Amino acid sequence: MPVDPNVMEIPFQPSAIETIDRAMFTWLDEEMNVFCTTKDGWEKVPTIWASPERAFMSKDDKDYRDEEGGIIFPAITIERTGMVKDPAFKGIVQSHVQSFPDYRNGALPVARTMNQFKTAKFANKNSARKWNSTVGHGQLNFKYKKENKQIVYKTHSMPVPVYVTVMYSINVKSLYQQQMNEIMQPFIVKTGGINHFMIEEEEHRFEAFFQQDFSQENNVSSMAEEERKFESKFDIKVLGYLIGAENNDEQPKLSIRENAVEYRFQRERVIFEDKVTHTDKIKKYRRGADAIRTLGGGIKD
Repeated sequence: MPVDPNVMEIPFQPSAIETIDRAMFTWLDEEMNVFCTTKDGWEKVPTIWASPERAFMSKDDKDYRDEEGGIIFPAITIERTGMVKDPAFKGIVQSHVQSFPDYRNGALPVARTMNQFKTAKFANKNSARKWNSTVGHGQLNFKYKKENKQIVYKTHSMPVPVYVTVMYSINVKSLYQQQMNEIMQPFIVKTGGINHFMIEEEEHRFEAFFQQDFSQENNVSSMAEEERKFESKFDIKVLGYLIGAENNDEQPKLSIRENAVEYRFQRERVIFEDKVTHTDKIKKYRRGADAIRTLGGGIKD
């Protein structure tokens, strides 16, 4: 199937809740890429997404669990704990933009390309009128020096992004104090003197902020028989945005519209006593037909 040169490829997909989750998990697992000292040497600390599907996780992540199904420490778990749609957080789009009231939807233009095929038709028409030529015989618009203002554009538009504040809880567990120190220190020094950093997924970029509290919930001082472990928690706030309703959206993810370049209105020929062009013998109404006959081998009356 031939590729339409007038179609522009949009490099990113609409942003969904899962897009923000993936961006957060990818940053934690790949960009941070935390290692610590274990009994087998210097190894990467596994990153696990905490979800209610424990039966699936126990079968899928066998390398991270012992024979009884428990997680092998050290480990880092991440969980989405909350989502707030705050009217005070508006992001780049400060005001609400109403979508078009049709099946295409779309509100914000993101790209615009020229439809060369339709634009050339108007240029050829203007050239034919000026030089008394006939559309369809050779190149016509090369003579037309005047700027062509009848340009057909294809405008790509998308729905208005909805901004949300998403909270994530990072839980770090280890069996030794040295492991906990080696894991926590990269997070504390990651952003230097500020708490701001960026996360990305599918060409989308979201702002994220470390929260100030790095709490510890160790059971070292307890004299009970439970396993000795070190645990630290900290939260990350992500300023994200959602575009569309994903699979539940009836409108397309991206709408394409063309602008109107010429308006025509019908005249009442009887009232204004206009001459009927197809029966009139005046020369100006027969220029097109005479030119065609001439090109076809001469005028035959």
